[in-house]
Amino acid sequence: MNSDLRNKSRMHRRDFLKTGVQAAAMGVALSAPKALAMGSARPVDTSRIPTILKSYTAEDHRRRLQNIASCTREIHNCMRKHLVTNYLPGQCCYNLGEYPCRKPWDADEYDERELDRLKEEGIQLIQVMDEWNDRLRLYGGHKLTALNPSGFRRFVKMVHKRGMKILAYASSGYFGHSDPDFREEWSRPGDGFYGGYWDLTRCSPASPSWRAYLLPRMMRIIDEFELDGLYNDWGYVPNARKKQQTLAKDEVPAFEETAQYDGAMSDLLQLIYAEVTRRGGIYKVHADSANQPQTGGVKVYDYLWVGEGLGNADGLREAVKNHTPYVVPCIDMSKAKVGDGDEQYLHSIPYMQFPLFHAGRPFTGERATIPCAKYDAAKDGYLKRCSKIWEHYQANPNGPYTYTWWDFFPGRAETRPTYARWLKQYMSLVEEGTWAWLEIGDSNLFNAPLPKGVVVSAFANRELYLVLANYSQVPVELETTASYIPADQSSAGAMKRWSIPARSLKILRRSA
Repeated sequence: MNSDLRNKSRMHRRDFLKTGVQAAAMGVALSAPKALAMGSARPVDTSRIPTILKSYTAEDHRRRLQNIASCTREIHNCMRKHLVTNYLPGQCCYNLGEYPCRKPWDADEYDERELDRLKEEGIQLIQVMDEWNDRLRLYGGHKLTALNPSGFRRFVKMVHKRGMKILAYASSGYFGHSDPDFREEWSRPGDGFYGGYWDLTRCSPASPSWRAYLLPRMMRIIDEFELDGLYNDWGYVPNARKKQQTLAKDEVPAFEETAQYDGAMSDLLQLIYAEVTRRGGIYKVHADSANQPQTGGVKVYDYLWVGEGLGNADGLREAVKNHTPYVVPCIDMSKAKVGDGDEQYLHSIPYMQFPLFHAGRPFTGERATIPCAKYDAAKDGYLKRCSKIWEHYQANPNGPYTYTWWDFFPGRAETRPTYARWLKQYMSLVEEGTWAWLEIGDSNLFNAPLPKGVVVSAFANRELYLVLANYSQVPVELETTASYIPADQSSAGAMKRWSIPARSLKILRRSA
């Protein structure tokens, strides 16, 4: 190509690119709000920018780095070290109403007042359970849409108006065996959960037709109701505990399946997680008991709810203390026995976990009286407990209430203020950018080895905190090498000697 042709070619490319840029700019101007088209700048939304990036001064960064350096120097080993980011500890399981029901719930002034209280108490995320949908098709809906669509949209707006997030229940595994859409080839023979008003079959994560049915409907929940994500009660049974070995008729064994790796389940969860995060959403999973998904280390959730069905709180703590963050423990009060109202915080805070809260409308138990319940209320454990709650509610209509299946029964008046008190302290520990050293082993933090049954964790940001947990049945004495102040007593003097009663928790802030 001679020089004249090359020059003309360059001119043509330059003109083409210039025209393309101008056209693109016109397209943006035509599609943008009028103010933007006229050249005014869009205000920057800083509400989602973490404080550490938005407003930390040089002195804030200096204090943070100095505290991290102190922990790095003084802590020689620990169970886990973690940088806190994108963490919403204040999570509430919100009961919208009874289901099955004689009349669908509706969002009204009660919910306005209740959400105001929850916001004031520090709740950041609301999750609604199975009663949000019409699983039994009693009112023209189904398991993957709202029982009361207009009422649910109104409730979502109430939540968002207060700056909180909301997730809705959806299961990637459970589906009603009697639902007209159910297909037998989705499930392994005899694999299901039956009780109460449920006749739920576990659909195979390796079934192509189940995936084709589920996935678009699951994502439609987020899009249609403008939710902030999903809570997946996935009906999970690890490979190591699977009893049904006969494959579903529509199951394709595409992945390696071992006791340590659930291949098809991992693949399905990754697909769902990707779609939720693509929308900027939050994905929470519920693995039953103390399970976490066996994915070979691949991240498939933002939050993991554990605890259902377990009767031993100490056993739950030990089983989940090193699960991948962020873990949201929910001690199952239908089975577990705990001491005072502080005990669930003793089991969670030292491991950078915070319990799920229960609120919303009272769980009255009336659902046990609805004729569509399939099982004998005198024999079925779920319906039996619901019947007791219903009887108690009728005798005590003014509370204190039970709010979910996993909540205290009878309800406790001190539950809400206790939760708010501990959450306020915990929020100081886990602000954005905190480094956490969990279950510290050898360190220079104390003048003597830790007594048996005592666990210590450290949280370093602009402030440096120690969490001291005594799981033993006897009080202990500890002496720190540096001076600290009780985190809940800002006016207290700095000290080094600490008495920790049996089965109790203390949070300390290092003095300046």
